[in-house]
Amino acid sequence: MLDLATAQKILDSALSHASEHKFKPMAICVLDARGALVSFAAQDGCSLKRGDIALGKAHGAIALGMGSRALMKRAETQAYFIAAATSAIGGSLVPVPGGVLIKRDGHIVGAVGLSGDTSDNDEAAGVAAITAAGFDADPG
Repeated sequence: MLDLATAQKILDSALSHASEHKFKPMAICVLDARGALVSFAAQDGCSLKRGDIALGKAHGAIALGMGSRALMKRAETQAYFIAAATSAIGGSLVPVPGGVLIKRDGHIVGAVGLSGDTSDNDEAAGVAAITAAGFDADPG
């Protein structure tokens, strides 16, 4: 179970990592294992739709049980599948790095979605935050 206090700790750690590394303004969401939004923040100066992109990265990771880096690889070889999966989950699937599964003892307990800087930097902030909270990060 991913409670609000833990989700907030992950979110705060991701924001701290992004600030420390001078990333562009970020939008960050934390979902529980069901895909329900537990915590969200958008830094000052973050562009309007970055939150939707962050949610799409996290939703895709939860819906298909793999980090969004793996979804990107799958999109490159199975574009029709990713398009169909995107439609099946209501359009909220963004198959690029930045959607990181939160795991404990091999089980998915949630996902973090990040958007604002490069996809690699988005992912790095998510991995750092999940690890700092004592969980295993699975970016795909």
